[in-house]
Amino acid sequence: MPGWPPGLRSVRVSVQRGGVVIASAGALLGIALVGLGLVLTPGPNMVYLVSRSVAQGRRAGMVSLLGVAAGFGVYLAAAVAGLAAVFVLVPALYAVVKLAGAGYLLWLAWRTLRPVGRSPFTPAPLPPDRPRRLFTMGLVTNLLNPKIAILYVSLLPQFVDPGRGHLAAQSLLLGLTQIAVALSVNALIVLSAGALAGFFARRPVWLRVQQWVTGTALAALAVRIAADRSRAAIATT
Repeated sequence: MPGWPPGLRSVRVSVQRGGVVIASAGALLGIALVGLGLVLTPGPNMVYLVSRSVAQGRRAGMVSLLGVAAGFGVYLAAAVAGLAAVFVLVPALYAVVKLAGAGYLLWLAWRTLRPVGRSPFTPAPLPPDRPRRLFTMGLVTNLLNPKIAILYVSLLPQFVDPGRGHLAAQSLLLGLTQIAVALSVNALIVLSAGALAGFFARRPVWLRVQQWVTGTALAALAVRIAADRSRAAIATT
């Protein structure tokens, strides 16, 4: 991906289409780091999954996570279907989404670093729900999550390299990487929600440490994206 160090940019992954390498290791690492930072930042998905896992158990949390996964699939399908056409028709959008994505990451970093009153790991008790409702609520929560919407609209395109072509295939591979990271971390959160809630309740200083680490990582990624001087050229081959 343009803007990454030459040594990292030269590393390529063996995912090919028609003999052309689709995505670089730098792009995959970049979207993985963004995805990790976002999933570790308290938001609607984390609050819902933790709340359900603490109130109704791990099984309920995993069913809810399946709904969240379906929401990711909807966003990814939309990105793959429309990203290439938008970039080809409006090349200047490359610069716009870059600045919008960097600005959003900075705002998210600020929200993470500022003092907060309530931790998502100390949710209020909830009445039990049936599996269908758990899945539906997970899906709806993710579809209405502004972090995920902006991720696919403004952040994921940052890592698509027009010079490689196959924009839809790049978006698909990058999106699947982000989804794998998000689901892996969320699954760990679901499985350990009860223990984490007790741990942070007894040691609030560790919650603050997590916030500082996550916020700093998001801010660093925002600066990196904003400083990228790559040309907004679009390859259609």
